[in-house]
Amino acid sequence: MTERLTIGEFSRITHLSIRTLRRYHEQDLLVPAEVDPVTGYRYYSPDQVRPAQTVRRFRDLDLPLADLRRFLDAEAGEHGGAADRDTARQVVAAHLRRLEDRLGRTQRAVEALRALLDPGAERTVTLEVLPPQRVYAVSLDVPEGAGLDWYDAAMRDLDAAAGHRPVLPPGGRYAHELFTEGHGHATVYLPAETPLPPGAPATVRELDLPGRTAAVATHTGPHDDLDLTYGAVGSFAARHGLRAQNLVEEVYLVGPRDTDQPERWRTLVAWLTVPHA
Repeated sequence: MTERLTIGEFSRITHLSIRTLRRYHEQDLLVPAEVDPVTGYRYYSPDQVRPAQTVRRFRDLDLPLADLRRFLDAEAGEHGGAADRDTARQVVAAHLRRLEDRLGRTQRAVEALRALLDPGAERTVTLEVLPPQRVYAVSLDVPEGAGLDWYDAAMRDLDAAAGHRPVLPPGGRYAHELFTEGHGHATVYLPAETPLPPGAPATVRELDLPGRTAAVATHTGPHDDLDLTYGAVGSFAARHGLRAQNLVEEVYLVGPRDTDQPERWRTLVAWLTVPHA
């Protein structure tokens, strides 16, 4: 090499510690341009300054090592062709989406914490009787770790059965075990104005919901802090001597089907109760 920098010189230029540079070498993220076979001394080239700083930024942003290697391999592609550029862009775009999701969750957690610390932000809870209702329903036992795919599948079947957008909003009735154990029974429903049509998905049935007494509150915004509203209705029921049924009901007054702006969502939470004997 005619141009080479010792690891100390390279450290000063890049503001990466010698320990970090050694670790990057061990992780095969930034391999020195030359390693003396006798002394083991590492030497770097000036062309490695930018890659070193790129690695640092990506590691600061918690880009997984496997993705970082894919990016670096694409950047170092012999021909720098379209495929390499597309790979590099895909790696960056996917990680930016993850960062945006994480930032959104952090912001919502901060807002929820502020609400918890603000006595004036208590949810308004009332005791109401929800009216009887005829619905199309899909009932199932949700397994542990199922995510929300089961809900999306149920809504697709309900929409296929309804054939049109109902006037009243959809809802769901969920066994407490879904929250306490991570699995349990769920019924997703759409209000029905006509009998179930022929050819409806086999998962869909007609169901008559009775009138039911509930501690009710309306949750505004995304569902990340829905637990705050659950806490409010559950506390209200306990303070008023109401015994909980094994069901909670949610009605999606405004939800993802209506708008892609989560701050506009409105979810009615009904803690179904019966008076103590």
